[in-house]
Amino acid sequence: MRVLFDTSVLVAGIVAAHPDHERALAWLQRARTASLEYFVAAHSLAELYAVLSSLPTSPRIAPGVAALLIEENVRKPARIVGLGATDYAAVVDTVAGLGLAGGVVYDALIARAAQKAKVDRLLTLNAGDFLRVWPEGREVVVVP
Repeated sequence: MRVLFDTSVLVAGIVAAHPDHERALAWLQRARTASLEYFVAAHSLAELYAVLSSLPTSPRIAPGVAALLIEENVRKPARIVGLGATDYAAVVDTVAGLGLAGGVVYDALIARAAQKAKVDRLLTLNAGDFLRVWPEGREVVVVP
């Protein structure tokens, strides 16, 4: 099975104090042991770093530790799906055409990466956000 992990699932799987940690960790462990084909949108690398390095946890996750966590949990085991200029333009056109504004465009970028990678599942804790930008993904977008 080809599965693209949204940033929300990555954060939950990496941060033990996250309320959805156990559910997300089970999927992340499957991904790291190659029992599924593991994909992550390139955009999620930056988003994951931003979240991990600014979470109000005690102790805080230092920038270097955040980078190491991303390296070990994402960059090494996952296939990173990059988007080009044409993809970005198409995403902007799509969200504008749907009458959506603001940060929802970031979910649309991840949905575009899922489409580009032809995944069977887009794993997210925010299914509603993804279905707003990718209504055709109803069979693909799932919550762990």
